[in-house]
Amino acid sequence: MAFESLGEKLQETFKKLRGQGVVTEKDVKNAMREVRFALLEADVGYKVVKEFEKRVFEKATGSEVLESLTPGQQIIKIVRDELTWLMGGAQAKLAVSPKAPTVYMLVGLQGAGKTTTAAKLGGVLKKQGKRPMLAGCDVQRPAAIKQLQVVGSQLGLEVYADFETKDPVKIAIDAVKNCDTSRFDTVIIDTAGRLHVDEALMDELKNIKSSVHPTEILLVVDSMTGQDAVNVAESFDQQLGIDGIILTKLDGDTRGGAALSVRATTGKNIKFVGMGEKLTDLEPFYPDRMASRILGMGDMLSLIDKAQEAFDEKKAMELEKKLREQKFDLNDYLDQLRQMKNMGSLESILKMIPGMGAKLKGVKLDDKQFVRTEAIICSMTKKERENPEILNGSRRKRIAEGCGLGVQDVNLFLKQFAEMQKMMKMFSDPKKMKRMRFPF
Repeated sequence: MAFESLGEKLQETFKKLRGQGVVTEKDVKNAMREVRFALLEADVGYKVVKEFEKRVFEKATGSEVLESLTPGQQIIKIVRDELTWLMGGAQAKLAVSPKAPTVYMLVGLQGAGKTTTAAKLGGVLKKQGKRPMLAGCDVQRPAAIKQLQVVGSQLGLEVYADFETKDPVKIAIDAVKNCDTSRFDTVIIDTAGRLHVDEALMDELKNIKSSVHPTEILLVVDSMTGQDAVNVAESFDQQLGIDGIILTKLDGDTRGGAALSVRATTGKNIKFVGMGEKLTDLEPFYPDRMASRILGMGDMLSLIDKAQEAFDEKKAMELEKKLREQKFDLNDYLDQLRQMKNMGSLESILKMIPGMGAKLKGVKLDDKQFVRTEAIICSMTKKERENPEILNGSRRKRIAEGCGLGVQDVNLFLKQFAEMQKMMKMFSDPKKMKRMRFPF
């Protein structure tokens, strides 16, 4: 998980400060020494670490902090604010052209994930009400354009492709020039990459840039390359000029050094981060929310955003009505389960809740339980889902065989569902609620 090792070290350091009634300048020095080691281990650049340490120490050793009632908490707040500043301060949104189409040009090294990211970005913009079209300008990598068509079709996006030419500049020009602005208001250009920054790559990208004048050039960088990601970003910015960065594979980078260094080093904001392999796993980058996650404070705003995206408002109203009428059945349970799955892994969801990160340390959360539960319900008939009380021994045996699990698994699930139904009936009955005694 992103920043896992860094987060653990910082949280352990500040746990000591939080528990002290009085904090001295020496305590702050010792804490900042631990922070410095943690950041360097997370592959954050040395210059960035020294500047960060200096800024925090100056603010944390002021008399109004050290003499306050909760100095430990105030110092943690300073660190959170400085982490937020380090990663860009506020969310950086994409620029939009006043005249359609808006053109976004994706650049980067081979293997960074540009093609998949182009489709993911198109999916994000489509959800926002935009009408994006993808343009396949990677004529170097075999089947790159075909890959773009495949991932684009999965998100319902149209792809402009020209298999007759090997000239990426011509494809880019034609894509923008022939863009039907009544159907599309955005063009996302997927360009070729190389294994390293070279003159041929830069010349090709410069020619595309000068021909189509993109609204923004977005550099796609693999966060797992660590400090090398910063070097790549600097090189592309110096030779091409970039407007923003998309970090891919951040979910697999336990250190997170690239996210903390790349903005501070280049001055270019991170606009999106790839947080998984699904085509929906591209998130806007919020520096303040990421800083809270790193320090174990959770991220309720992102959790709310995910819930709003995943849950259907109309279905939620129907569910509320069913709960009031005590008609919640296994079809409703399956529907809620699938919407929950759309929010991501169970571990990633729980870690957004403040305080849950530390409690989950060492705990193995099995996302396959979602799959097993779904298989059990899908092995039932429509009548059985609507009336689980008819599920006798022979029916349960048939369901177990249908989903490839044991009868005991089916029995356990149905017992859990029955308990949940009882609880829901209690909460939907005001008289029963009044009779309940709460310990507060």
